[in-house]
Amino acid sequence: MICRSTRQEPAALNTWLHSETLTSIDHHWRDAHFATAADTRVLVWDHARSNPLQSFSWGCDAISCVRYNPAECSLLASTGSDRAVTLFDTREGAAMRKAVLVMRSNALAWNPQEPLNFTVASEDHNLYTFDLRKLDQAKLIHKDHVGAVMDLAFSPTGQEFVTGSYDRTVRIFGHREGRSREVYHTKRMQRVFCVNFSGDGRFVLTGSDDTNLRIWKAEASRQLGVKVPRAEKKLEYEEALKKRYQHMPEVRRIAKHRHVPKAIMKARETLHMQQESQRRKAQNRRKHARKDSEDSKFVPERKHKVVAEIS
Repeated sequence: MICRSTRQEPAALNTWLHSETLTSIDHHWRDAHFATAADTRVLVWDHARSNPLQSFSWGCDAISCVRYNPAECSLLASTGSDRAVTLFDTREGAAMRKAVLVMRSNALAWNPQEPLNFTVASEDHNLYTFDLRKLDQAKLIHKDHVGAVMDLAFSPTGQEFVTGSYDRTVRIFGHREGRSREVYHTKRMQRVFCVNFSGDGRFVLTGSDDTNLRIWKAEASRQLGVKVPRAEKKLEYEEALKKRYQHMPEVRRIAKHRHVPKAIMKARETLHMQQESQRRKAQNRRKHARKDSEDSKFVPERKHKVVAEIS
């Protein structure tokens, strides 16, 4: 007698149809709602309805990312091809504010522990942290990538976030640090398009253009597995020594040194030369301009990256 396995094919519990291409999705933190980003609109759906509850648009060709605020769950933020970061309020059913940046933003993430702040990944190799109450300038600029930043995700603690870039590297930033504390790369890993933290914040998951998913340790030097109390005390003692002598040049150099591919080193040198040239050009323009003209005023980089704020 031959027994055949009764294997059931997985089936969807529900299906929602849309006339445009969907590029992003995010679920409400409490209610049975979820938001999707289409080519030109942001839609809010209910689990029990086949038609969207609300539709938002504000002159954008294509919306790439939409995210719910973790504290004020009626607040939505989106990024699009018009270089704008837009805030929507589902209670009013309309768009609230928009900040237009110099270059396009590819992704957006809210800080889960500081819900007033969000970070956007930009095409100009940088990330910008904004306070939603003041969109006319960035609160902080995070630099180190030499390619367009494609995605980012915050850790559950909100103290750091991970980024994936077109330069084929994964970096981890402190939420209040302008430079990355860790960089991950492999010889065969290609452009990184999606990143995320694990639920306990110990691991980082990445997906790249070489059709591979990879899992990294959030702290590269931390040992996995069970450790005896004596080993735990040894690690705590070493961390205390690093923290105590972190101001010394020798310790700081060792702590910040990371091996990166030669192509990234070359691209970093080229980018540094371009930035120095732009800085000298702006300085000479301020120096030789009339005192009552606009060119004579110094504009900080955090404000220079925001072209306009529209309410």
